[in-house]
Amino acid sequence: MHALELPLILLGASIGMVALLRRLGMPALVGYLAVGVVVGPYAGNLAGDSTVVATFAELGVVFLMFSLGLEFSLPKLASLRNFVFGLGPAQVAGTIGLVLALVLVLPGAWLNALVPGGLDWRGAIVLG
Repeated sequence: MHALELPLILLGASIGMVALLRRLGMPALVGYLAVGVVVGPYAGNLAGDSTVVATFAELGVVFLMFSLGLEFSLPKLASLRNFVFGLGPAQVAGTIGLVLALVLVLPGAWLNALVPGGLDWRGAIVLG
């Protein structure tokens, strides 16, 4: 694959997918993810060389973080502090509790397939 083929494939597919999803009222990020799945090495494998795809993926993450940094607003975060700092820890505690309950209550055969040697309560907390 030539040096410009993959960027042109990614750009063309992204533009087409984003245009389609905008008409359907969906966010552009869903289109970018769908293009990444199709072009990436685990589905369509249009790129062929997974190292090139990994490089573009890392570049995409950098651009995503940059755009999130541009949209960051301290007053907006302050107005959402009860939601973020109230429900965030509640979600973490709930997930830890659910995983801990599953590990302690259910038989360990399914867990041994996922984690060789199984998990005790400390491992369940870390996994949760």
